Amino acid sequence: MCYLRLSLIALLLGAALARAAPVMTDRGLLEGVVESSVRIYKGIPFAAAPIGARRWHAPETVAPWEGVRLADRFAPVCPQHGAYPPESAPESSSEDCLYLNVWAPPAAKDQSLPVMVWIYGGALENGSASTPLYWGEQLARRGVILVTFNYRLGVLGFLSLTELTRESPHGVSGNYGLLDQIAALEWVHRNIAAFGGDPKRVTIFGQSSGSISVSTLTTSPLARGLFQRAIGQSGGLFEPLELANQFMPAGAQAEGAQFLQKSGARNLAALRELAPSALLATPFSPHFVVDGYVLPQAPFDAYRDGRQLDVDVMVGTNADEGRLFFANKPVDRYNFKERLADDFSSPLVWILHPKPGDTDADAQATAAAFEGDMRFRWDMWTWARLASRAGRGKVYFYEFARTPPFVRGDRYFGMGATHGMEMPYVFSHLDQQNLPWTAQDRRLAEVLPAYWTNFAKTGDPNGPGLPVWPEFRSARGQIMVLGDRIEPQSIPGEASLRQIDRVYATVRCVSRYPRAFVVLAVLLSIGLLAAAFLALRRLWRSLTRPSASPAPDSPRDPDLG
Repeated sequence: MCYLRLSLIALLLGAALARAAPVMTDRGLLEGVVESSVRIYKGIPFAAAPIGARRWHAPETVAPWEGVRLADRFAPVCPQHGAYPPESAPESSSEDCLYLNVWAPPAAKDQSLPVMVWIYGGALENGSASTPLYWGEQLARRGVILVTFNYRLGVLGFLSLTELTRESPHGVSGNYGLLDQIAALEWVHRNIAAFGGDPKRVTIFGQSSGSISVSTLTTSPLARGLFQRAIGQSGGLFEPLELANQFMPAGAQAEGAQFLQKSGARNLAALRELAPSALLATPFSPHFVVDGYVLPQAPFDAYRDGRQLDVDVMVGTNADEGRLFFANKPVDRYNFKERLADDFSSPLVWILHPKPGDTDADAQATAAAFEGDMRFRWDMWTWARLASRAGRGKVYFYEFARTPPFVRGDRYFGMGATHGMEMPYVFSHLDQQNLPWTAQDRRLAEVLPAYWTNFAKTGDPNGPGLPVWPEFRSARGQIMVLGDRIEPQSIPGEASLRQIDRVYATVRCVSRYPRAFVVLAVLLSIGLLAAAFLALRRLWRSLTRPSASPAPDSPRDPDLG
């Protein structure tokens, strides 16, 4: 990809760009730049630097400044391993990373334009608000304002410890990256009108872990009133969290204690003294925590109980999500179950019982499909159903099915419409990649941003010249396929999704009513033992009864059947 070249060009041209008119925010004046007629304000602080004593604290208000602050350079990304997307150009990093960027149409002031706020993905381990793939000039030309922001990642964003819980005025720890996201949305709510945006027409959208973030934000009371619409691209948190204790406070704090021990730090104070690079050297798996404050409930439970935020929802997945995760993981008929157990619990794989097929190619394809169903498709299908049943807003459901024209030797060659492939189309950035794009690719790169921005404007993706996208209804829901054909269809592979759904429903029921299931299990065991005893008794009687031939006209003994 061309992200590195684009970043260098932007750096070299930065000094020659025209200045955008100063904008007054609640912290002070900002002066941005104008690039290709779009006003851009880069590196705007939305929270104080989370360093020193503020490390592993909720984001705090940034200090005001005097005079005019130049907003003409992107800020460093948050400390992280690697990058996402993995082909993104390297960027400088710093723990002082809580900054955002704004792309606005020319002379947008006083227009009250809809606002789209992007939340990047990267497994909560990496990602950047400034990678060229997410630049917003194309969306801004469609009459919206785009905001991107950084949030803390990895151990710096999601560590939970007993000591940190004691420090918190709310008695919680672990969701610092999510609190950063909420702080950015609060900044948008307070300040976006100065850029020409409407704080009452805000759409959050994200991909992968950014989409998971969106799913959690739609259930957080701290985010109430900060956005009115939500778009989720391949990621949600709707599985039974009863299967993963680390998502609960006790389990998360136990994980944190293990991290503290492995880091070599004696206590929290010593941990705060370590450099970010030293912290990243110790393995850590970041995730959200259902802490009772930021997330009072698991998202599934919040939707089920009607406690989610009242927002319009547009969600979807890609047709070949799982292929990316098996690209370097050979699967054959013999290691099939073992490979699946790398990502999912063995009992779950055993219960769902996916079959490897007759050939190794079948096994590889089935494993990738199972990965996609379990990790993405079930979540998004469930999100759409829950939101539709709640009836609090419009719901739209899609599947991106276009295979980009990668050539042999490219990282994504042969993966189809796998994880993340929709993003260049959504942001209309095909030309950032030197690929043999076709007329259909160009059409999708017009249709997708039109659907996305229409949804941000009105809560409905439909518009003049676009194929009609019907609302999703949970009873007879259709999916909008965005691929070689753009049309609504029945949901592909719905039988597999329903099988997963039945298993998860059983897990939730057992965990919710454990005593009832113990009683049921005891009664069932007694019943089975009684049936076995009666069967053995009949067998014994039949074996010990004297054999005799009945008289020709005598009735048959029923016990001799």
